[in-house]
Amino acid sequence: MAHTLGIITVGQAPRDDMADLFARHAPPGTKVVLRGALDGLSEAEIDAARPENGPDTLYTKLRGGRDVKLSKKAVIAHSPETFAKLRADGCDVIVYACTGDFPPMEGDEGILFPSRVLSGLAAGLLPRGRLGLLIPAAEQAEKLGAKWARPGLEVFAEALAPSAGAREAEAAAQRLAARKPDLVAMDCMSYSPETKEQVKPVLGVPTLLAITATGRVLREMLD
Repeated sequence: MAHTLGIITVGQAPRDDMADLFARHAPPGTKVVLRGALDGLSEAEIDAARPENGPDTLYTKLRGGRDVKLSKKAVIAHSPETFAKLRADGCDVIVYACTGDFPPMEGDEGILFPSRVLSGLAAGLLPRGRLGLLIPAAEQAEKLGAKWARPGLEVFAEALAPSAGAREAEAAAQRLAARKPDLVAMDCMSYSPETKEQVKPVLGVPTLLAITATGRVLREMLD
């Protein structure tokens, strides 16, 4: 039976890079529908949705590939409408394509949140020890460190913009490797498998990539 996979990005559609990668993990014949929480907003409205502080900061790409930092509150406000549209599209499974930690939102029942996938994997693989994070922006370090914190775990982060080149990725990986992590989580859906290939040899430890980890869980849900 053919399935329909719904994806909500915190920015705008299209995001062919994200849709194509999820499609690779879905069963053959799966229809993929991607919508953005900020679809329909003008450039001026998006520019006005600036983060109030570090905890309110989300990173994403807009239509055309522009990197932006957005207000989490603004994204949350527009998400329920996008959930409803994806359900109207007939989606069997919906994934909220952001690794941020979100409060309950209207219509989010049964939606897959990558932050829960990534944190569950990390907890299972590293009950205690040293967890390294790659994060999009330095101002997110305090918020994300608190998100990952649990007894017996030391957490530290290095900033690496998902659009950075190989040289910047290697430099960030070297800084993180110097702190001797036991496991690394790449805490942003915009990090690509190519970026993981650049950093993992330098890190020298198991490295979790949010988008592929989530894609494998989606495959289990759709099979």
